[in-house]
Amino acid sequence: MGDEVLYEVGNSVAWLTINRPEARNALSAAAREGLAAGLSRFTEDDGARVLVITGAGDKAFCAGADLKEMAQTRLKVPPPEYLPQVGAVAKPVIAAVNGVAYAGGFLLAQSCDLCIAADTARFAISEVKVGRGAPWAAPLPWLIPPRVAMQLLLTGDPITAQRAHEIGLVNEVVPAAQLRSAARAMAERIAANAPLSVLAAKRTVALVAELPLSAARQAADEIWEPVYLSADAQEGPAAFRERRRPVWQGR
Repeated sequence: MGDEVLYEVGNSVAWLTINRPEARNALSAAAREGLAAGLSRFTEDDGARVLVITGAGDKAFCAGADLKEMAQTRLKVPPPEYLPQVGAVAKPVIAAVNGVAYAGGFLLAQSCDLCIAADTARFAISEVKVGRGAPWAAPLPWLIPPRVAMQLLLTGDPITAQRAHEIGLVNEVVPAAQLRSAARAMAERIAANAPLSVLAAKRTVALVAELPLSAARQAADEIWEPVYLSADAQEGPAAFRERRRPVWQGR
């Protein structure tokens, strides 16, 4: 994967770290390729049930595209594969935002299923300040109030981690020194749960954004039926009755 993105796994949790602190973890071509490779590796890694994406250092999660590189290549409309599709990953993904999350960095945080931010973090959709586009912000009004989304898009001004938490973009805000441990704790709690139930829960949350309520309910029944019929659905109650930890098989 190279040195610009690091991948490690421990206790069923994978960590994907953008490793360009000297460039505020900007998304160079090598960094984008590393993220894509890391997501593929996580998808295929049976020993990893949850992924945490973060940035190296304490200044930036990701400052967005590498504008110097963009100027050199004279990039116009980015192709669909320009940034890896975090939202397409079936297993849960957590953003651990350790500093600024601007433009493409905001996109990365937005695309993750959950977001924990250091109290020093900042978020901005800064494309209007450099004449670029943010079509990826289309789902944003599903996550936060539409008028707040409008303000972020039109002004390009950053907001604090606390404000991001108030509007629902961020799940938790913690002291910067505790960010990694807080993200690890959340990831390990998820990884300890029944894997089929976790995967179905992730799919269920997105249904209302895509379907009318009645259709979403029907789709949810279809998503969850295999979970009810699984061996793990019997293991959970049995473990409770026997006062032991469940041994999940993922089937």
